[in-house]
Amino acid sequence: MRLRRLAFELRRLRQAAGLSQEDVAEKTNVNIVTLYRIETAKAKPQLRTLMALLDVYGVTGDHRADLVTLQKEAKQRGWLHGFEAELPGPYSAYIGLEAEARQAINYESLFIPGLLQTENYTRAMFRGVRPTITDDEVETRINARTQRKALLEGDTPLRLWAILDQAALSRTVGSDVIMRDQLAHLIQQAQRPHITLQVIPFSAGAHPGMPGSFIVLKFGTDNPDVIHIDSMAGGLFLEEGADIQRYNHICEHLRAIALSPTETTTLLASLREDR
Repeated sequence: MRLRRLAFELRRLRQAAGLSQEDVAEKTNVNIVTLYRIETAKAKPQLRTLMALLDVYGVTGDHRADLVTLQKEAKQRGWLHGFEAELPGPYSAYIGLEAEARQAINYESLFIPGLLQTENYTRAMFRGVRPTITDDEVETRINARTQRKALLEGDTPLRLWAILDQAALSRTVGSDVIMRDQLAHLIQQAQRPHITLQVIPFSAGAHPGMPGSFIVLKFGTDNPDVIHIDSMAGGLFLEEGADIQRYNHICEHLRAIALSPTETTTLLASLREDR
């Protein structure tokens, strides 16, 4: 997981510097094949190689120290990524991984899935969950979420399977007006071919998703899944085989007990009328 994060950050830095892989190979004497393997998380860079790359990209201070730490810990599995320990730059560790994924399965027990939130819902949600958050912090997080939503556009969009407990739809976040708009947005997004939306109704009773929300990121056959669990302590990343198997099994169970996509759309329309 750390190796993937390091690879993403090095690739982003190179692109931000306006350099091709050939340019970097010429400036650092790092073999272009080696550079490709580093940027695709297929190889861990040696420390001297990393230092040469960071010199070319002009990375200094805390950002440089954070990347060196990632290189040193790249073989460790699992990662608790705290809110106050985010790497500099426009993306957090999760956003970087999400951008690389082909599919995301997002289960939410209390919130509308982030990629399907309206801006007004997001703003009201942040203010409610974090009472001490500043206006600038709210706007920064909204901008980051807007960038994430771009993953659902284009010729090869992220395939999103969102499953949410009815409790997330029943709680008023912001106001009834905001919730009506949010429900209408969900109905609209559910019609898109690469988005599947299911709701677990109250009538389903107790279910395996009740302990909390999670996201399964899938990268294809070449890379194992990563599980992301958000909490007040930060983001927990799981990548052990047993964890992946357990969460994928939970996803199958939640899909089975949830309303079908068609039934979900009907419920959303009914809840919107009741607002």
